[in-house]
Amino acid sequence: MNFSLEIGLKTDLNTLPNIKDVYITLLSGDQYKDVANKAKELVKLGKNPVPHFPARSIKNENELKDYVNMCKDFGVKQALVIGGGAQPVGDFHSSLQLFETGLFEDFKIGIAGHPEGSPDISDTDLEKAMIDKKPYADYIVTQWLMETSPIIDFVSKQTLPVHIGIAGPAKITSLLKFASIVGAKNSLNFLKSNASKAIDLFKPRKPDDMIEEIKSVTQNFHIYTFGGLNETNKWLSENNYA
Repeated sequence: MNFSLEIGLKTDLNTLPNIKDVYITLLSGDQYKDVANKAKELVKLGKNPVPHFPARSIKNENELKDYVNMCKDFGVKQALVIGGGAQPVGDFHSSLQLFETGLFEDFKIGIAGHPEGSPDISDTDLEKAMIDKKPYADYIVTQWLMETSPIIDFVSKQTLPVHIGIAGPAKITSLLKFASIVGAKNSLNFLKSNASKAIDLFKPRKPDDMIEEIKSVTQNFHIYTFGGLNETNKWLSENNYA
């Protein structure tokens, strides 16, 4: 199995597990130059950095070109191009618009998949967006999920490789919060139904059962570390995943 990891700008790179593909978020309020420089650090460590390019957080084509060129100069080979959850700060409001600039031709490209829908776009528009951007992409990375049936159904309909988003070990209270934010409807209901015992809320939930259920349809898993890197590192080591 192949694992990738998602980090933020404040992540201490000395705490990273032995995982090659490291995605760097560009959140609302972050600066793209800081993300590019974080990618540069990862290249020096022998990692494969995958910076996020959220359309709604990029002001215009000049800014996008600068961001892309910085990444290329630093040795970045791969990018995750997404719409992003923020309100548009400039000219772009969709990942398709970023692709249409032609600036990503030398990158391996990942796009976002939403097996449980998105709070930022209707299901109909989401399906159309997926059709429109697939010709530019090499693979799909999904939102993180806890319910396996939507994943299996989603993977069965795709023509591109799918990297399934999973939560590293984290308390159910943390997962409930993040499930509400990303709009993972089925997973939110799944978590609520499994949070009946108070003590369970404070015990880290691990993704082992989920991986076991879906490893027959994909061998690629993308880890969101809501419970922190220490718990994730421990879990990866215990299972000989990294």
